[in-house]
Amino acid sequence: MNWRQRWSCDKGAELVEFALIFPLLLLTVMGIIDTGFLFQRYEVLTNAAREGARIAVLPGYAQSDVQARVDEYLTAGGLVAGSATVSFLPTQAVNVGGPGGVCMTVTGVTVTYPHNFTFVGPILGFFGQNLTSATLTSTARMRYEGAALAC
Repeated sequence: MNWRQRWSCDKGAELVEFALIFPLLLLTVMGIIDTGFLFQRYEVLTNAAREGARIAVLPGYAQSDVQARVDEYLTAGGLVAGSATVSFLPTQAVNVGGPGGVCMTVTGVTVTYPHNFTFVGPILGFFGQNLTSATLTSTARMRYEGAALAC
């Protein structure tokens, strides 16, 4: 077989093309999986904030009870409970319906959780340090079940 015939032969072209495309395909699939994990953690965090706000508005519960409930929910959702930060929003009176409307009191809880990208993080780290982790924050407000403040 002479050189001209060897250069025009297509044997192994698919293998070379696959070797060039496979890392990009793998990066795309891992990015999709990592985004799915990010969304799952955000949903758990949102529900934990809702649970914390629900406990915070009930009379007779302290801030330690709210922290414990948020930690329980995060643990049940597969997240590390000690990593979350729970902060309490000030209780405020809200006038619903404009002037002369119904006055109700709302209180809220904000839950913050650090998320580190697992699959794509080391690769994204080459493009900047801020791309390897994200801080997820969720806030929930609920109507206070005790006496309303004056509007």
